Amino acid sequence: MPSRLATRTPAPRGDDTRTAPAARAVAGSPQPSGAAADSRWVWGAALILFAAYAALSLRDQQQMLTSGYDLGIFEQAVRSYAHGHLPVSALKGPGFPLLGDHFSPILATLAPFYRLWPTPVTLLVAQAALMAVGVVPLARWAQRVAGRAAAAVVAFGYGASWGIASAVGFDFHEIAFAVPLLAFSLTALADRRMRAAALWALPLLLVKEDLGLTVAVIGALIAWYGQRRLGLATALAGLLGSALEILVVIPAFNPSGQYAYWSGLSNGSTAAPGVWSMLYQVTIGLVTPDTKAITLVLILAPTAFLAVRSPLLWVALPTVAWRMVSQDPAYWGTGYQYSAVLMPIVFAAFVDALGRWPGGRRSARPQLIAAAAVTAALFPQFPLYQLVQPSYWQPNPRVAEAHQIMDLIPNGATVAASNRLVPQLTSRTTVCVFGYPGIPCNAQWIIVDQATPQGWPISPEQEQQDVATALTSGYRMVVDRDGYQLLTYQ
Repeated sequence: MPSRLATRTPAPRGDDTRTAPAARAVAGSPQPSGAAADSRWVWGAALILFAAYAALSLRDQQQMLTSGYDLGIFEQAVRSYAHGHLPVSALKGPGFPLLGDHFSPILATLAPFYRLWPTPVTLLVAQAALMAVGVVPLARWAQRVAGRAAAAVVAFGYGASWGIASAVGFDFHEIAFAVPLLAFSLTALADRRMRAAALWALPLLLVKEDLGLTVAVIGALIAWYGQRRLGLATALAGLLGSALEILVVIPAFNPSGQYAYWSGLSNGSTAAPGVWSMLYQVTIGLVTPDTKAITLVLILAPTAFLAVRSPLLWVALPTVAWRMVSQDPAYWGTGYQYSAVLMPIVFAAFVDALGRWPGGRRSARPQLIAAAAVTAALFPQFPLYQLVQPSYWQPNPRVAEAHQIMDLIPNGATVAASNRLVPQLTSRTTVCVFGYPGIPCNAQWIIVDQATPQGWPISPEQEQQDVATALTSGYRMVVDRDGYQLLTYQ
């Protein structure tokens, strides 16, 4: 986090809708001229990123590398919206209302597209587009304040960032909507277009319940930069929005009447954590164990640590804080989708720092080279690297075999399936994960893959035992071939 806020630049009185040159002048940005004014190439970069993200996601789905947790859950949510219902997910429990898990009504915007193309591909393509468009405001802003070379570094750094790559390489998640909203909001904030910054930020309240805290920080920055009334109103909307969602809306929908994720803050208890436990978690616990410290370094490293020079980095604080305070190790590392929302924030802070860099563009060249080098060095460690691996594109004969067997399951059936088989079935059946502890699933069909078991949510040995139990409880074996077992209830 930055050690101090930059000097405030009061916004002009009256309406903040001004011409682009005037806005840039307030932000201290140079006026564009000649080739520097032409940022149309940024849309080409966004198109390339969209193609890369979509290729990765769709190849994973094609090769059955996606999972019920989480692509299956989100498809069941969007499928519910597409049929005019509030979102439910059999993967979370029979008829489980997803608004009682996370508050993400923005998923309803995908319903018309899913109605036309009822397939998980719709979600994956939408996610690729949302992630890719985030590069547009960031790179265009970088070109205005630091030139085309800086814009290219920002486009490469954001587009190939490990946070985005990890998210795109792991199913679909609602936070895909937050990525462009943050990019546009922070760019508007830097340009002192305060009303636009607030309007881009407020929809974050519909993405996920914790993002109201992010809205609150954006509101605080709007107030700091001079638009106090608008900023305080935005901050208050963010705080009240998150409080209402976490304390009222989600518990009202959740069958237990509670917000389930308090347990992540208090070692499994669904109650709020104790004072001493929280004190430890918000001090020493923020950087221990080492995984947390490594993640914090990697969040800033792709910007050559210049992001710490910008007050915009404060916007990352709520997301970083809840992750590091949590007792769930899945939140601490660089995997999954949890860092995607941080990438537009740190690169916005990077661009802001470049615009403030003493000595102008040329003096920032070493930092730009270092930033690009870090991104290139990290690239092979994260999922986008698979796109350049020949083995990733080799056909898997077991995939065709799996589809032939799954085709025996009729549309509309209830199915219990191995986790990676779930997204192949969610568009046409009601499906749950086979063996998930505590979730009853009275399935007409069972299909498991015992040749390549994941070991989640149950061990391969437990899965075999559960199949054997099913065979003595009224199920019969329909197919047992190439490691796939298909059972139906007699």
